[in-house]
Amino acid sequence: MGEEEIIALRTAKLERLRSRGIDPYPTRFRPSHTTRQALDLLEGRDQSANPVTIAGRITAMRHMGKATFLDLRDGSGRIQTYLKQDILGPETYETLHDLDIGDFLGIRGPLFRTKTGEPTVQVEALTVLAKALRAPPEKWHGLQDVEVRYRQRYLDLMANTEVRDVFLARSRIITAIRRFLDDRGFLEVETPVLQPAAGGAAAKPFVTYHNALDRQLYLRIALELYLKRLVIGGYDRVYEIGRIFRNEGVSAKYNPEFTMLESYQAYADYNDVMDMVEEMISTVAGEALGDTTVAHADTKIDFAPPWPRLTLRDAIKHYSGIDFEDYPDVESMQRATASCGVAVDETWGRGKLIDELLSAKVEPNLIQPTFILDYPVELSPLAKRKPDNPRLVERFELFIAGREVGNAYSELNDPLDQRERMLQQARLRAAGDEEVELADEEFLVALEYGMPPCGGLGIGIDRLVMALTGQPSIREVILFPHLRERGPS
Repeated sequence: MGEEEIIALRTAKLERLRSRGIDPYPTRFRPSHTTRQALDLLEGRDQSANPVTIAGRITAMRHMGKATFLDLRDGSGRIQTYLKQDILGPETYETLHDLDIGDFLGIRGPLFRTKTGEPTVQVEALTVLAKALRAPPEKWHGLQDVEVRYRQRYLDLMANTEVRDVFLARSRIITAIRRFLDDRGFLEVETPVLQPAAGGAAAKPFVTYHNALDRQLYLRIALELYLKRLVIGGYDRVYEIGRIFRNEGVSAKYNPEFTMLESYQAYADYNDVMDMVEEMISTVAGEALGDTTVAHADTKIDFAPPWPRLTLRDAIKHYSGIDFEDYPDVESMQRATASCGVAVDETWGRGKLIDELLSAKVEPNLIQPTFILDYPVELSPLAKRKPDNPRLVERFELFIAGREVGNAYSELNDPLDQRERMLQQARLRAAGDEEVELADEEFLVALEYGMPPCGGLGIGIDRLVMALTGQPSIREVILFPHLRERGPS
């Protein structure tokens, strides 16, 4: 039966309900229990509330003459219901002929177990709550079509219990992160989404226009520069969990808008932040998932600390054979990068070439949580130089399951050095490199008022959820991912 025929048939049932004086979309219904709570009742924990009133979507129907079994599902689970004509009466029982899988129904009755032990509600009264005019997915217990799953996530959530579980885990993970930071004296704040300058990261922004202000604005590409203003203003520990927007590619690892955690702690450096990240993620895994070990492909990822810590130099040398300290200029670095099979763009600076080596040769091998630290200054215009090697900065990136998940610095608080580095980034941009930081004059002015030593952190929440739930694609952990426009059918 085609979709139009199904809609027509269901619409006719809708009209029949109305002709019998039944409102298919009543204003309210008050359940006394969720399905999970009802099942707990039957286990003997509390018999005082039996019978129960439950509401949910019909997910299965089995007619047997003058008796019918219906499965109802709500946000907590599924329960079987048993409807008999001699209990409901012929007129009410007739209503079942105008119900379909996908409709919402409210029922009331006592709990019991069938002969096979199935927890069941003996229905004594029913209320139609919403008539669905479209049928749920044919593969009700396992929708697989990726296009449908992502474009119509509500169908995915209806059909796939494991998908609902992933997003429940995501919510618990974010709640656990907040609790961890709150317990350690961090203040959660909110900073502007629309910004006059797209600073804090090397990324292409989305551009918009504010009519009343008569000016161009940008959707933020990072949280960093406003959070640092708050440290300058006197808040010693701040964090924000918010949406970030970058006008870049769409893939299994990238979505144009994503969720970022950034935190800043005065009087801390990147070593302190590394310790905090280990403790935070292992704690979050235990609280949100009940375990610090997660299945990933054909192996397991163990989030229990301590985690390996490798310098960027040693990691690249180990996986590619190249020691970037042996190639101090752009030309020699280009030749070395190309020699190990990495495509090279002639506009790339030395830092970008080193970053490409990291992405191509090192990152795919970092399955267990691993910190890579001490990056070239060209790659990190907002990080403090290492005292014993001013060509490097105190920065680390966290990799899990072959993907970058976090990034952190000992934050640069020298306003003169910061201004010079931003000017250097501007020169790189003028030479054709678009993946550079843009100068933010208002931030530079704020920094001139003095910022204490500070450890800063950024963690991609979506990628962290991927790692903690064993998901291979970012689209599996974002409820409504961006997709390319449908082509002609």
